[in-house]
Amino acid sequence: MSTPTSPLHGPSRHESAHGHVSGAARYVDDLPAPGGLLFGLPVGSPVARGRLRAVGCEAALAVPGVHAVLLARDVPGHNRIGAIVHDEPLLAEDELYAVGQLVALIVGESVAVCRAAAKVLVLAVDEAPAILSIADAIAADSYLGSPHVMRRGDVAAALARAALQLEGELASGGQDHFYLETQAALAIPGEDGALEIHSSTQHPTEVQVATAEILGCDRNRIVVQVPRMGGGFGGKESQATHFAALAALAALRLRRPVKVWLSRELDMQMTGKRHPFWSRWRAGFDAHGRLTAFEVFTYADGGWSVDLSPAILDRALFHLSNAYYIPNLRFEGRAVRTNTASNTAFRGFGGPQGMLVIEDAMTRAAERLGIDPAELRRRNYYGAEALQGDDTPATPGAIEVDAPLPEGELDERVLASLRDRALTPYYQSVEDCRLPRIHRELLAQADYAARRAEIEAFNARSPLVKRGLGFMPVKFGISFTNAVLNQAGALVLIYTDGSVQLNHGGTEMGQGLHSKMLAICAHELGVPERQIRVMTTATDKVPNTSATAASSGSDLNGAAVQLACAELRERLRPLAAELLGVAAPEQVGFVDGQVGVAGGPSISFAELTRTAWARRISLSAAGYYATPGIVYDREAGRGKPFHYFAYGAALTEVEVSGLTGEHRVLRVDILHDVGRSLLPNIDRGQIEGGYIQGLGWLTCEELVWDPRGHLLTHGPSTYKIPAVGDAPEDFRVTLLSSAPQVNVIHGSKAVGEPPLMLAISVIAALRHAIAGFGEVGVAPRLAIPCTPEAILRAIEEVCAPARATLVSAAE
Repeated sequence: MSTPTSPLHGPSRHESAHGHVSGAARYVDDLPAPGGLLFGLPVGSPVARGRLRAVGCEAALAVPGVHAVLLARDVPGHNRIGAIVHDEPLLAEDELYAVGQLVALIVGESVAVCRAAAKVLVLAVDEAPAILSIADAIAADSYLGSPHVMRRGDVAAALARAALQLEGELASGGQDHFYLETQAALAIPGEDGALEIHSSTQHPTEVQVATAEILGCDRNRIVVQVPRMGGGFGGKESQATHFAALAALAALRLRRPVKVWLSRELDMQMTGKRHPFWSRWRAGFDAHGRLTAFEVFTYADGGWSVDLSPAILDRALFHLSNAYYIPNLRFEGRAVRTNTASNTAFRGFGGPQGMLVIEDAMTRAAERLGIDPAELRRRNYYGAEALQGDDTPATPGAIEVDAPLPEGELDERVLASLRDRALTPYYQSVEDCRLPRIHRELLAQADYAARRAEIEAFNARSPLVKRGLGFMPVKFGISFTNAVLNQAGALVLIYTDGSVQLNHGGTEMGQGLHSKMLAICAHELGVPERQIRVMTTATDKVPNTSATAASSGSDLNGAAVQLACAELRERLRPLAAELLGVAAPEQVGFVDGQVGVAGGPSISFAELTRTAWARRISLSAAGYYATPGIVYDREAGRGKPFHYFAYGAALTEVEVSGLTGEHRVLRVDILHDVGRSLLPNIDRGQIEGGYIQGLGWLTCEELVWDPRGHLLTHGPSTYKIPAVGDAPEDFRVTLLSSAPQVNVIHGSKAVGEPPLMLAISVIAALRHAIAGFGEVGVAPRLAIPCTPEAILRAIEEVCAPARATLVSAAE
């Protein structure tokens, strides 16, 4: 037997990398066209708010090649859809709530034919006034769901005693997912009313469930397959379902295969975005920069229907504290209903919008108190260690007036966490907080103090160009906060030649999930990766799956794969011991396709599987995993919604032109906690990509609507995502070493979402640079996204006092 090797924790390749660069990787639109294929084109509402009086189909049906125009009356089951609440008609019935809301599906021989028919389809609509902003929704009392409140201590008393009181408002815009592959689905009818659906979705089970309800059939009639996605970022968690259901509806009605594919323009008009948020806050700090009280009212723009807004709002509240212990707090959040496309999941799922609020308060406090912004943040970290390293006194976890504590044994845990500054606003204890270590290591390796001094010197001698340095720590909770979703399954099949088929419930969207599952399977069975084939995700192989979302894909599916492989390995081990003449089966190892004893005899894995088949030993196994201990009481605002926390920190250096408002990101230093990384190459790519996507949201991706609710930025010519030139010139990413996470697959940690929030460091960096144009002590007001126009307005504002002084002196 050779020395054991494993594909885990070392250099790796993406399992689809060759397919991506060669064009061999198949997406929904690349699948061979089945015979008789038709195409479906969705037609949306032309108004943001109104009443649909009639749909005139005659002219559209008369277009050569058109087979059908499907409306709400053609739905055989129920015409309602929705991830949490079934409040959306799949096809509009009478009321219209947003431009692009689905009204009809034109089915024809080609997309061109469908587009010609769409031009002559007559929608008789009575337009009504629309609500297009959070402010208008609040004024109109237009809400989605009830408020969510978290509280602890006495905020008013703490604010009254604070050495520094601050208040502010913060608005953050939406963000289009701009996945490379737009929404797409192919539905193929089978025998006895069965349907095979190929969908670009993060949630095949939701597509299966919704389609069965729309068609009025049992779920076992529907098989959903996901070959891979060309990006998802949350935009295909719930909203891919609509287009798959439309394809299925048409396929069932016409008894022919139907493909629904959206152009970029149609995709951007019809699908929801990252939720815009508006928040107002009050904060109290002591003279040493420690936060003593924080009050926040935050509103999320949910668009016209519920979708996933309640869960996104919840996660925003969970992350209003980010990395910081807050003794006295009150958070209240609510989603508003507006007449725009229903906003949906997006990488971070509300967490970034929540973090922005407290980071705004931290930055402003550092500016007012004259404390280095990175040091002020360090003084506020969770854990008693945040009190060390300076001479500022502080009562570890005191609150002004203790809120009622849970009864029984939980009291001691809560009180201990309060003493240790380790209790979140929702009463989950923060264990093993790694931020102090990350803070020390990142600032040292990035040479923070020297670079900040160099920037001050540069700004003093450069009148038209200024530089800034911003620091951002991140603490992000990992799990679905709805406990029932924290489960996953896998099915592993071994063939008598030793080859393996691996099925799991997760979906691949370029993030490398299949690569990680492949490595876990190879490690557990002791076979080379080349002997394993990762199969297309399908609901007839692994049923009742959760979405690949919440950064939990590797945690959940990886554990399920591990359990299935372990069952097979242990089932085969006694047979291997018999064949090898070994008395103790536990001495048998599985390494690189060989099964044997160290320093002794061995047989091939293929020989073992052939013999197992001959002995009638099953060579397939299912694995199932459910995350333990997840619970949250939304009414009480308390519980344990997360299995653990992922940590990281970033330093961003920028350069700003005072003449144009343009900026460049010169250098980024990131130290991120991924536990013991399953595949470091994959995780590094996720960190870099997440940061760049966050950078786009905060600096250049601006959504603009006209006064009637029509999206004006509906393509790459008007909506700017980061390009190569926007990436940092110097991009340094380091994974935190020697930091395994207990009770997670092979000591790893989730990595999909947390890095996006590291980009918030660019806001602090831009504020630092902009402040350099004005007098000392004049803090800039910077709108998000920080476009050149927004930066110029901020520069003009910080320069205004100096201009006023000059004018006054001249007079």
